[in-house]
Amino acid sequence: MKTAVILAAGQGTRIWPYAEVRPKAMLPVANKPVIGHSVEALIELGFQKIIVAGHEFADQIKNYFRNTEHVTVIDVGRTKGTAATLEAVREHIDGDRFLVLYGDSLVDKDDLARLIKDQDLDKPSALVTPLGEESSRDWIACSLSNGFIESIVGHPRSRATHRFAAFAFPRSFLHYVQHNSGVFSNIQVGMMPPMEGYLEMSLVDYMNDGGSIPCVEAQGIFVDLDKPWHILMANALMTEKLCAQLYENVLGRGASIHETASIDGYVRLGTNSHIGRNVIIKGSVIVGDNTTIENGAILVGNAVIGNNCYIGNYCYIEHNSAIAHDCVVSHAAEFGGVLMDRVYLYHYMEMSGIIGTNTDIGAATVCGTLRFDDGHTSHVIKGRREYPRHFANAVFIGDYCRTGVNAMLMPGCKIGTYSVIGSGVVLNEDVPNNTYIRVKQELERVPWGPEKYGW
Repeated sequence: MKTAVILAAGQGTRIWPYAEVRPKAMLPVANKPVIGHSVEALIELGFQKIIVAGHEFADQIKNYFRNTEHVTVIDVGRTKGTAATLEAVREHIDGDRFLVLYGDSLVDKDDLARLIKDQDLDKPSALVTPLGEESSRDWIACSLSNGFIESIVGHPRSRATHRFAAFAFPRSFLHYVQHNSGVFSNIQVGMMPPMEGYLEMSLVDYMNDGGSIPCVEAQGIFVDLDKPWHILMANALMTEKLCAQLYENVLGRGASIHETASIDGYVRLGTNSHIGRNVIIKGSVIVGDNTTIENGAILVGNAVIGNNCYIGNYCYIEHNSAIAHDCVVSHAAEFGGVLMDRVYLYHYMEMSGIIGTNTDIGAATVCGTLRFDDGHTSHVIKGRREYPRHFANAVFIGDYCRTGVNAMLMPGCKIGTYSVIGSGVVLNEDVPNNTYIRVKQELERVPWGPEKYGW
């Protein structure tokens, strides 16, 4: 098997506000687009042709892989679903068998290797991952029996145990893809599917025609970046994995660690990066090129930090944080979560969550992550109320945003792209794209002077 197809044409409406200026496939995971991890794994596994079927912002994917020999990005336009997206690139697929991945999923390379190895060349096969604590109602789910898919049901209320992570198809399976009905009809009574052609429905048709589908159960990391909190989950897992692979300090050309730094782990420093005076690191850290960490910065766990960053002046970085390129975290700022490119955190602010590209956080801006009832915040995603089990109380700030001095963001708030939260605002609701929220206050004037003090 030498050809792989990555499906990346979805709009990403459920992950708002992070697919407004990028495709979901370009969402960062440990400072690399999620699709970058997939392509890197496929090349290491020997794939010679990788087809990316994209649409929204496909030019960003083309730009990212402009120097990658094995990748071809095709804009398939607006399709009716994942089956139609795969059908749109049929003519570019070589060989008798090929791999299919989703562009917004983080999949472990070793699991893909097992899927490729454990296959019946004449049958479609699937990599599946346990639902665990996730609700089956959020996914097209399946159940297993003796190493085969037993049933596939769309967003079932119960009984399903796994969901799909990747597929290996014989070329003959494209017959089922071509004749996809355009609606997922294998659902429980009372369910309401959208008019969308899911690839998994072609698997249902194949099974209804008497076919059997062997499966491989994933053992490594798998995250489908479908909702905003999934970005935090993927980054935390990948940061933990990458830092666990460090067994010694690795310093690039011109890199240095000051003798006063305290490091309870290992560091990998890129070219001309430095860990300066009085830095405390309680974990392992991976740092890009031309980045400085100095002046009493405190990192309380593993972290991945990009190129051209400044981390210093007694700032505080939480465990498993991912900080992208050209960022500044300084002046006693506290942060935990994911910073995208060119984010500035200054002056005694405290943030926990995701902060989008080119966002400036004003002095003393804070977020609340602990509710008075010690509960988890519910979120409304496309009109549906959801209850994340992890990162529910984080804040989610979109790209190209700003906050004013002393803004306060309550747990779970999401701020749309190109928006501003003004000084002194106490925000307890989601903010749409292109919106300025500011305080409208009423001032009262009263006479005052020496007579108030008995003169």
